[in-house]
Amino acid sequence: MFSKILALSAVLAVSAAGLLPQAHYSSAAAVSSQSIVRHDQPQAIHAAPVAIHAAPVISHAAVAPRLIAAHQDEYAHPRYDFSYSVADGHTGDNKSQQESRDGDAVHGQYSLLEADGSVRTVQYTADDHSGFNAVVTNSAPAHHAAPAHAILAHH
Repeated sequence: MFSKILALSAVLAVSAAGLLPQAHYSSAAAVSSQSIVRHDQPQAIHAAPVAIHAAPVISHAAVAPRLIAAHQDEYAHPRYDFSYSVADGHTGDNKSQQESRDGDAVHGQYSLLEADGSVRTVQYTADDHSGFNAVVTNSAPAHHAAPAHAILAHH
């Protein structure tokens, strides 16, 4: 606690001694469209010049076609093929996915190894006409999964 009070006292002493830089205002750096009046020096008051400009008259009929012609959406036809797979023997993480798209039609499938040894495969399609459709199939387990206590005892 004593060190906190000592540190606070040191900061206060430095700031009171004037060793810290203070903020400086320069009117030369200020930018304004109005007259700047400094109150620390007597000056004559000048009114800011006033200019009145008439806005040009534009008919809405002339503007509308230009706005429509200036903004046109660009359409890029989406097309891609994508695939990946993971086969990690250490963790048992086995999965894969592949997908292709041509315009608004998407076709793909993914598969993964379930905990019981079966493989779940999902084949899917999506388009504007049919929406999203998926067919899920499960293969029979390759072997029965060992109970957790047997795996721990083995290691």
